Amino acid sequence: MFLVVFRNRKRADIDAAAYAADADRMEALARVQPGFLSFKSYTADDGEVIALSEWADAEAARAWGSHPDHARTQARGRGEYYADYTLYTCENPRTHRYESPAA
Repeated sequence: MFLVVFRNRKRADIDAAAYAADADRMEALARVQPGFLSFKSYTADDGEVIALSEWADAEAARAWGSHPDHARTQARGRGEYYADYTLYTCENPRTHRYESPAA
């Protein structure tokens, strides 16, 4: 498994409707890419966002990163949406799991 963590803050002046449309379109496109496993996004009280995507391997994640539609939307994000962001990646992260017996 290959994990991608996208930590970001939006600009105060973004077009929220345009951002939401781009985000929805990118999520739908990512979900049909070879090697896609999952995606979730969380917003903190202070506005910081953590988006997590899981891929079968690094090759699948890199292919998504360079997909032409995704690349264009990334450029738009840098120009119009994000105040800052950090991208973290990890191949085969060490995983600990617990499931309650009552679950």
